[in-house]
Amino acid sequence: MTRVPEAMVAAAVHEHITDAIKDPSLIRLGPNLVLARFETMKVYAALGAVRSLLDSGIVRPGQTLIDSSSGIYALALAMACHRYGLHCHIVASTTVDATIRAQLEVLGATVDQMPPSASLQLDQERRVGRVRALLAERPDVHWMRQYHDEVHYAGYAELAEIAARSLPTGALTVVGAVGTGASTGGLVESLRQRDPDVRLTGIQPFGSVTFGSERLSDPEAIIAGIGSSIPFGNVRHTLYDRLHWVDFRYAMAGAVGLLREHAVFAGLSTGAAYLAARWEARAEPERTFLVIGADTGHRYVDKVFSRHQDALDPELLFPVEVGSLAELSLPWSTMDWARRAYR
Repeated sequence: MTRVPEAMVAAAVHEHITDAIKDPSLIRLGPNLVLARFETMKVYAALGAVRSLLDSGIVRPGQTLIDSSSGIYALALAMACHRYGLHCHIVASTTVDATIRAQLEVLGATVDQMPPSASLQLDQERRVGRVRALLAERPDVHWMRQYHDEVHYAGYAELAEIAARSLPTGALTVVGAVGTGASTGGLVESLRQRDPDVRLTGIQPFGSVTFGSERLSDPEAIIAGIGSSIPFGNVRHTLYDRLHWVDFRYAMAGAVGLLREHAVFAGLSTGAAYLAARWEARAEPERTFLVIGADTGHRYVDKVFSRHQDALDPELLFPVEVGSLAELSLPWSTMDWARRAYR
């Protein structure tokens, strides 16, 4: 009779689903390239923020938490509210699909979804306006402000512990979509407490105000979760060493390439980060590159993966190195940011 190794039998029994899904799967993509792949990375942000708010007394059990979201934060917040006995109200982007909306509703969240907009900037402005209107009606509701409240950095210290224990010692670069700033920023701030030389490479779409590409338009851009059309207070520009701006077609090439080459089904921001990280990893083989895979690819089936035959070959793609924001150009630009402030 074949004996099953003990390590293959033992598994943790979790008290709540958030404990089961928050930790990443670490997958080697190359000699010095590792993917941290999540079902939804923002569970760290939501759990850490809600715990901090409850512990400080800013939020009390049974209270309603409200925020605007393009998708994965909404689900993470709804799960955190489910875990801690809180009510959840989401003002949802037009990009929130039926799958996420159904989960939110079954979890007991109230969902206000914005109507279709001519632009994602208008969508974001409408969402913030709706939140403000609801707060005026119900002052007892707490606005989570994922874009601006630094409490969302708190949960990523736990992820930094996992990364520090799991990755080889030596030079490390984290590569991930900037988004609200909390995920890459929170992770790297905690990692730099151990090693100040840990580098951070941020991924942006064209058209985002976060790092100055708003003058450039990418007609197919799905900006939600990668960049922003309004300033985010949680983006700490001085944390970033390098930036890559990637258009939709190239991000799609990265996402499809990741599935084709490594059987990893991940979102568009992960595809863009993978494209940038594999480029940098080849140039600096002495460093380990950790790619942040913030969510799965389910939201992008229609717009990305069903079009896989049209995807560009990542092997044929390369960025243009620029020295200033004035030189940015589609489809892929990169520059050293050198941890400097912006505006």
